[in-house]
Amino acid sequence: MHVENLRLKFPGSEKLLFKDISISIHEGEKVLLLGPSGCGKSTLLHALSGVIPRSIDVPMRASSIEVSESWGYVFQDPDSQFCMPFVDEELAFVLENLQIHRDDMTGTINRLLGEVGLELKDSHTRISALSGGMKQKLAIASALALKPDTLFLDEPTSLLDEESTQDVWRTIKETCKDKTLVIVEHKLDQVLGIIDRIILFNADGAVLADGAKEWILNHYKETLKLLGVWYPGAWQDYLSSCQPRAVPSYGKVIVNLENFKGYMQKKEKIHIPCAKVHKGEWVAITGRNGAGKSTLLHSFMQFIHTSGTYELNGKQIKGKKVPQECAFVFQNPEFQFVTHSVFDEVAYGYRLETMDEKSVKKNVNELLERFKLDPFKFQHPYHLSMGQKRRLSVAASIVRNEEILLLDEPTFGQDSRNTFALIEMLQDYQREGSTILMVTHDEKIIQHYATRVWTIEEGQLLQDTQAVDSGSKALWI
Repeated sequence: MHVENLRLKFPGSEKLLFKDISISIHEGEKVLLLGPSGCGKSTLLHALSGVIPRSIDVPMRASSIEVSESWGYVFQDPDSQFCMPFVDEELAFVLENLQIHRDDMTGTINRLLGEVGLELKDSHTRISALSGGMKQKLAIASALALKPDTLFLDEPTSLLDEESTQDVWRTIKETCKDKTLVIVEHKLDQVLGIIDRIILFNADGAVLADGAKEWILNHYKETLKLLGVWYPGAWQDYLSSCQPRAVPSYGKVIVNLENFKGYMQKKEKIHIPCAKVHKGEWVAITGRNGAGKSTLLHSFMQFIHTSGTYELNGKQIKGKKVPQECAFVFQNPEFQFVTHSVFDEVAYGYRLETMDEKSVKKNVNELLERFKLDPFKFQHPYHLSMGQKRRLSVAASIVRNEEILLLDEPTFGQDSRNTFALIEMLQDYQREGSTILMVTHDEKIIQHYATRVWTIEEGQLLQDTQAVDSGSKALWI
């Protein structure tokens, strides 16, 4: 496949995303598209696969373009590619198009689910009931079911725990030896063992380098640092450059839970026998995909029915009213967008407080600059990259200075520069007295920034670990 002199521009954008770039990918190659968040990697996948302009109508021009006739695609947002309401029906839809006999479907479906590690008691499960990570696994299984010659993978493991990430890449490596792979991925630990070539982009979508992975990583390490792109050892370099972290002193109990339960469709999904969080703590919530981590945050926001003791600042929280003490960032940022421009999205919270427009403009512009979103202030939020959407969702959620920040995978889809900037910002809020409860699979965040770790398994708080720097004290529930 190849594209020559590609130019592309999204509606509402003042500049071209690509300016006459040319790329060729040979049959059987395993290629990683690497660059900072928002540089156009996902959009290039859309163009190389033909999704743009066949399915997504975006003005583009190219001197020549040739796409693969047999391909599968795993989108950054798995919800955007499902056609059916149930897991087995989604895979059966693919198999029917391949003319697989009905008698062979059940075995094939179970094999595909096993390959990606999607463990379900019943494959006839509603997709809407799956966690984000489980949806990613289903999307990968659907793409593998096609047995395509070319596979386009856009951050396919961004929401997966470490064990699942290893399993998925192992499956892709074993099943795609003879396939062409074009991959966008920020988490490089596993993918480097699969790819043989890297195409490196700058922030404007121009190709800086194109070559063997070892050559790029060895000769462009300083460039990767300057771009804020993940590279082997990026975390170590960042941590070694930071001042030693002082353990904050904690205040009063701000969250108190006793026999706390959360329900979905009248079924118990969350049960916390007893837990307390003090003002100023940073609680990392971890566990396998589908364990109930996001559902726990939803219960704190009263998005689902709850029972038992749930106290914030000593006050019992009841009913369906969202607690005013809490700010919430969804795992899928699009779930919380309510306006038609990046500027208005951040301004929305200030305007709810009836702030005058002069102050709104000043505060919004400061936040957009801090989150590297200023160039996109007049774009629709849906036109941003996933990393930019994630930054916008965080920026829009923290404008009202709530005491408790509930963050669901806030660093997924982010390059290293924006990940570190977000962490530093959260540390600032923590020092000012904010309490952070963050769902995350990032072991570095858990190890170096969390003051407490909650491990969730099957909706239960299995382990509560008090962390102080590298030492920890386990409190078993």
